[in-house]
Amino acid sequence: MSQSSRIALVNPAAAQGEAGQLLEQIHGAFGVIPNMFRAVANSPAALRSMWGSFGALGGGALPARLGEQIAVAIADRNGCEYCLAAHTALGRKAGASAQEMSAAQAGQSTDPKTAAALTFALAVVENRAHVQEADVASLRGAGFSDGEIVEIMAHVALNLFTNYVNVAFAVPVDFPGVKLRAQ
Repeated sequence: MSQSSRIALVNPAAAQGEAGQLLEQIHGAFGVIPNMFRAVANSPAALRSMWGSFGALGGGALPARLGEQIAVAIADRNGCEYCLAAHTALGRKAGASAQEMSAAQAGQSTDPKTAAALTFALAVVENRAHVQEADVASLRGAGFSDGEIVEIMAHVALNLFTNYVNVAFAVPVDFPGVKLRAQ
């Protein structure tokens, strides 16, 4: 095992078959292979699922910036330092300011549409998806279509997967650190 991870971080140079091919794609996208993907590469099926979800949502209707804001809100709520660091950096790359990413970490935004998405995403996480009709109606009222609402849910699900991987397996953070809010 590498560093303090509870499971092996796959050496990309030794990865074979589908895991090796996917890690090459990930390297092409990031210029490096983040530790999270190296951990998940222990299961080619799990890596295919995770990488495919990132690709699908990256080409979805929601802007990348909103996806990253949702990700930092969920990461903070779940105490996932890895995802908080990674998605803060990706959010900045997607055009969000440091202040916007910090506010999103707290589940807040000055933009009403973004605020509605963050409120809903956190309600899904906190209530284990037992949201109310009013929660969905607030998204519609903010201007989200049903397709976009389902896409917000897909972002929540992907971020729960990545948060749980990184927290449960203590994957070493390889992005600039971001402090979790006081829980």
